[in-house]
Amino acid sequence: MKHLVKILFLVFASTFFYSCGSSQKATEFTTPNKPKNIILLIGDGMGLSQVSSAYFYKREGNPNFDRFTTIGLSKTSSASDLITDSAAGATVFSTGVKTYNNAIGVAVDSTPVPTIMEHLIQRNYSTGIIATSSIQHATPASFYAHVKHRNMYEDITEFIPYSGIDFFAGGGLKFFTNREDGRNLLDESATAGYKIITDFLPSETSSEKELILLAEDGMPKMQEGRGDFLPRATQLALDKLSRNKDGFFLVVEGSQIDWGGHANDAPYLILELLDFDEAVGVALDFAEQNGETLVIVTADHETGGFTLAGNDNYNDLNPVFSTTGHSATMVPVFAIGPGAELFGGIYENNEIYHKMMQLLAP
Repeated sequence: MKHLVKILFLVFASTFFYSCGSSQKATEFTTPNKPKNIILLIGDGMGLSQVSSAYFYKREGNPNFDRFTTIGLSKTSSASDLITDSAAGATVFSTGVKTYNNAIGVAVDSTPVPTIMEHLIQRNYSTGIIATSSIQHATPASFYAHVKHRNMYEDITEFIPYSGIDFFAGGGLKFFTNREDGRNLLDESATAGYKIITDFLPSETSSEKELILLAEDGMPKMQEGRGDFLPRATQLALDKLSRNKDGFFLVVEGSQIDWGGHANDAPYLILELLDFDEAVGVALDFAEQNGETLVIVTADHETGGFTLAGNDNYNDLNPVFSTTGHSATMVPVFAIGPGAELFGGIYENNEIYHKMMQLLAP
């Protein structure tokens, strides 16, 4: 089958780590040293100022970021540039390899590198991907596809029917059917065992693999009425994947935090960030009850040079931007659950992959 890659089993050594102190508000866990499951939540373009906005603009209660026990900082430069893009920034999470900007699941020489999901599927883990972009966008694509450039959306889509991933939810319908090659990849996905859903997010999961595509490309903005898709899809995925006694790995992306940053649109960014925080809360509630799940929240990079600036009135926040692109600033890493202590300190972004693989080693 075109684009299929041979799965290699790699064992990576972890680097020395430091642990940060815990918050008084942190959720309490009594857990083993290694997790059975990992939930990786990626706030695309989410720097520390974006996180800080939740503390000033969330209307009720404290942000779910308050519940973490370990906090670190990730250095985000790619192999090709001081400032990474989302493709290279997600490929380090999925493969542990620093690569060039625009690369999806490939090394600097454009050769495919096995992803963490490909490793875990071979070990009978359940897997899932949720995004508020299309599921072919740079961050989600980096966990199942291997192409030279992030804009090869039709090529990326060809990996989906044969990926083995149990649950997809997001946009991207047009890349399955409105294709230059005339193929209908929805039909191919159904033949490969996927239940196809294109009208609404179901309230219950199926025993089949599920491909939920609710937009032609990216999902609507929160400002356009997307509603609670992201936290509900997260809960739906957890209900499904947690049935596997061998464990699961789930990736949830708040894709449009990044888009608000690129647009220099503070209300857009903040509403997307608050929506992402709700999904984080769903993951934390599950993990607290489950006791065997590690929750990691981080970003691929910061977008917009966003800051909560002051003026003459120090009680008047003025969200401002310094660029319509990305910045090179470090981004936060939040972790709680078994193995969370590995994620404190300052390290290169590809160490997140190595730390996860260390914790999931057989």
